[in-house]
Amino acid sequence: QVQLVESGGGLVQAGGSLRLSCAYFGPTFSRYVMGWFRQAPGKEREFVGAISWSDGMTLYADSVKGRFTVSRDGGKKTVYLQMVSLKPEDTAVYYCAVKAMWTVPTTSDGAYDYWGQGTHVTVSS
Repeated sequence: QVQLVESGGGLVQAGGSLRLSCAYFGPTFSRYVMGWFRQAPGKEREFVGAISWSDGMTLYADSVKGRFTVSRDGGKKTVYLQMVSLKPEDTAVYYCAVKAMWTVPTTSDGAYDYWGQGTHVTVSS
């Protein structure tokens, strides 16, 4: 049974920073991709960034490129989303997800197998 637990969300002023964490619990796959998505009120869920666990390859949405960084800690089985220069439009529920037995980061939410419960990020202007 795979479980993803996100943490680190909260309220921050525009221009501030937050780091989200996603801890992975469950079987060890030989290869997998972990992604971050977000869903703002009244909008569809969108891709934020992803990382290949095996080689660290990353992929980002244009809207966050240069501001957000996805990283991983293999020992802790945790993936991070470091967010800087936050904007009010970054306000959303942020979800992490895992795509098992895969190595190439992908933007499609339908491709991911397991999801966390989400953590709220609110950026005030």
